[in-house]
Amino acid sequence: MVHNGIEYSMMQGYAEGFELMSKSEYKLDLARIADLWMHGSVVRSWLLELAAGALKDDQKLEKLKGYVQDSGEGRWMIADAIEKDVPVPTLTTALFTRFRSRQEESFAEKMLAALRNAFGGHAVRR
Repeated sequence: MVHNGIEYSMMQGYAEGFELMSKSEYKLDLARIADLWMHGSVVRSWLLELAAGALKDDQKLEKLKGYVQDSGEGRWMIADAIEKDVPVPTLTTALFTRFRSRQEESFAEKMLAALRNAFGGHAVRR
């Protein structure tokens, strides 16, 4: 259970880092970067090797949907952490990000937009 919780967190870290690099104004070869990091970098891992393979097949991951399932271990670890008063914010964020990935349209995001528009006249998209 703890192993999988750590795995969730590591995958989330990779996902966020690679998303940031994908938005770079430079034409970064993300597969090559992942390969490079596999040789002596502190972030090297089998998960990174898998990321490199996925990026080699589809540099922009356009063949995938961003829907991410969970297998339950993250939920169990969070429940155990709550029972033992142990904060696990990284895992919690990783699990909740998976939940958000399953929503076509997030009601919460719509509510945030509505509230910002109502109190400050901030622009909304319709």
